[in-house]
Amino acid sequence: MNKNIKGKAIIIGAGPAGLTAAYELLKQTSIKPVILEATDQIGGISRTARFKDNRIDIGGHRFFTKIPEVEKIWTELMPIQGANSFDDEKLGRVKELSSNGPDPEKEDKVMLRRDRVSRIFYLKKFFDYPISVKYQTFANMGLKRTIHAGFGYLKSMLHKRKENSLEDFYINRFGEPLYKMFFEDYTEKLWGIHPSKIDSSWGAQRVKGLSILKLLTTALSKPFIKNQKVETSLIESYIYPKFGPGQYWETMAEEIKKLGGEIILNAEVNEISTDLKDGKNIIKSVTFSENGVKKNISGDYYLSSMPIKDLIQAMPEDTPKNVKEIASGLPYRDFITVGLLVNKLKIKNTTNRKTLGNIVPDCWIYIQEREVKLGRLQIFNNWSPYMLKDPEHNVWIGLEYFCTEGDKMWNTPDDEFIKFAIDELAKIEIIDKNDVLDSVRIKMKKAYPAYFGTYDRFSEVQNYLESFENLYCIGRNGQHRYNNMDHSMMTSVETVRAICGETDKSIIWKVNTEKDYHESSNKN
Repeated sequence: MNKNIKGKAIIIGAGPAGLTAAYELLKQTSIKPVILEATDQIGGISRTARFKDNRIDIGGHRFFTKIPEVEKIWTELMPIQGANSFDDEKLGRVKELSSNGPDPEKEDKVMLRRDRVSRIFYLKKFFDYPISVKYQTFANMGLKRTIHAGFGYLKSMLHKRKENSLEDFYINRFGEPLYKMFFEDYTEKLWGIHPSKIDSSWGAQRVKGLSILKLLTTALSKPFIKNQKVETSLIESYIYPKFGPGQYWETMAEEIKKLGGEIILNAEVNEISTDLKDGKNIIKSVTFSENGVKKNISGDYYLSSMPIKDLIQAMPEDTPKNVKEIASGLPYRDFITVGLLVNKLKIKNTTNRKTLGNIVPDCWIYIQEREVKLGRLQIFNNWSPYMLKDPEHNVWIGLEYFCTEGDKMWNTPDDEFIKFAIDELAKIEIIDKNDVLDSVRIKMKKAYPAYFGTYDRFSEVQNYLESFENLYCIGRNGQHRYNNMDHSMMTSVETVRAICGETDKSIIWKVNTEKDYHESSNKN
């Protein structure tokens, strides 16, 4: 803590990174943060949308980390439950409760402990996600596919491919047959292009150490080793705000205001002024439009979580030509969620997990069926029973589609797209169309920074941005990196440390790239 450090910080974006930065600045320094948020919503892609008496988690956000600083930030604002949630109490499920923690049936600012269940829906059957090495997996695949997958994996162990693409990355870890069954189609749905054309660094970001060998080792050692370290994709539980992730970020926003910070909504940044001071590049001010009125604001520090494509576009005309070209070619994937309230699901719960209404226990279902465009299915009942009005008699689901702003899916009118989504879900026998009670469609721009297009030259843009002494790029879009929420927050924690002179500014760009940040604690 260094309360002697004063000034004003202009923070662009009220998502996890921007809010965390403001919160940490207020706790650690005497700097006043002013957040400029382009929309009327708090939380970015981590916001929780509301539809009547039900809530939608845009994209699904598990609160799980191995970074102590991040977990501390989460739980100091929303403590972990000290009594059973509605569904756990009703079903007699046992959860680890926090001593003196809040009762979710009586208090709202509470983190719930939830079980992680995510599976793949393929061949109209359920497969564990990640793929598990057990009898049911092989039974679902059938003898021919199993033998083919086994030989494919052995081949990948003996002959490693040069990792020029995401396809190479997956085949090296799972073998070509398993890659084609469980990764190829879903990845193309997500990014809109074939994995052979995507940079392998996306796999390093999201899959990290996961492989068949890792899955097998974890499965065999699990009975004998307690509290073993696991990859994020292998976690079995997580914490989750009672009313979804947006509740947490709205809580943090309230705290920021109480501590003296300022948050301006509907404030879209469209111009950034730069200058040269003592031979170094600096940001001088930013211009934003607040409800159609142009305003200019200046500060001592500038923290940007806005998409780099938009950040560079807002910079002066003398910005280097190569930087402009690369930034304009950086791709993003946009996101559509269709929320459906249904009486019941057609798919049955054949697991030994108890659920309200005996629905399937999954938080997410990855849809691997090739005949539909649907990418993922969320079941909000399983994230938190408080996400819907009547969790005992209704099922509240989110159908997730990956698209590009301006394409056919994006431009289809809401009513037509909702009908299309319902038809797809009925086609693969997950619901009966007659069971749909209500529906809504939500769009989210620039949800996923992508690793193709001009991304192979991204270092030129990064070097240019790093040349500005008082500019700090934070978060997923601020660094054009597909970070998880905890790593986005950590870029902000490291930014505040850099402002306080505790670390070098270059550390901010190394979050989630160096070994220490790959799902392990970097600080004691």
